[in-house]
Amino acid sequence: MQPAFSVIFLTTLIGAAQGLFLALYGTEISGVGGLTPVQSQRFLFSGSLVALGLSALGLVASFFHLGHPERAWRSAAMWRTSWLSREVIVLPLFMLGLSLYGGAHFLGSSHTRIIGAATALACLALFACTAMIYASVRFLQEWASPLTLVNYFLLGCASGLTLATLLVANFDAPGLVVPYAMAASMLTLLAWVSRSASLLRNARLKPKSTLQSAIGIKHPRIVQKAQGFMGGSFNTREFFHGRSAALLRSIKWAFLLLVFPLPLLCLALGVSASSTPMLAAAFALQYTGLLAERWFFFAQANHPQNLYYQTIS
Repeated sequence: MQPAFSVIFLTTLIGAAQGLFLALYGTEISGVGGLTPVQSQRFLFSGSLVALGLSALGLVASFFHLGHPERAWRSAAMWRTSWLSREVIVLPLFMLGLSLYGGAHFLGSSHTRIIGAATALACLALFACTAMIYASVRFLQEWASPLTLVNYFLLGCASGLTLATLLVANFDAPGLVVPYAMAASMLTLLAWVSRSASLLRNARLKPKSTLQSAIGIKHPRIVQKAQGFMGGSFNTREFFHGRSAALLRSIKWAFLLLVFPLPLLCLALGVSASSTPMLAAAFALQYTGLLAERWFFFAQANHPQNLYYQTIS
């Protein structure tokens, strides 16, 4: 498939926002870190603002994927059958929940846990909706797997916890730095295992369709000479990335390095040396790697129509 950068930024930004919110709400309900009520109120409010800002940036990025942004509201009309429509509905609900959650902490409300619980449900629903947009496409074998849902959840939570570690270090709350860094490291390791499992699975996939089954001819050797017209088309632009296998391999190894081992190393060094710049490097490297990971996720999906559109006259 042809990766769309608007969707790449949408999914990675809101994923980090979701992971950050879950870290904030987990901090409130667990009481970890030994923050005073005033410190907790200020930190949870500030963190909610950051999560809301990331979600807003992701929402803005999504509009660049629309041919007619003024008709965006229509995308919610098919909510009964479309995971995309459900995502369009749940994302604003999650952002509303973030606004209410942050506002409740700013005002010192006693209802923050109830608001946070409702927002957490919207957050988990958003993870499911976003991942199922791709996992439900059965003819794209690389996506049609439970690992797609697991990877979206774990990668979002890992990046959100890494960002939370950086935020709490800047907030000067030393009691939270180590728990956040440990949680970020654990989620990054789990995401490493899950994403590696999906790569191994996809490497063993065999196409269900062939040229023979596509055109109904059982001859053992069929070679396509042309696709029937001169130059490219919508099909060749949108359903194939046009990059070489060598570039795909390079991007795969790049994101495997940037998303997993390097952030883990930076987190360990940042905590041991109490270095905020090292924690910032951990998030910067991981998010850069997630952009490459999401590009590879889309590019790796091999649309069955490419069996036909493989040779341009």
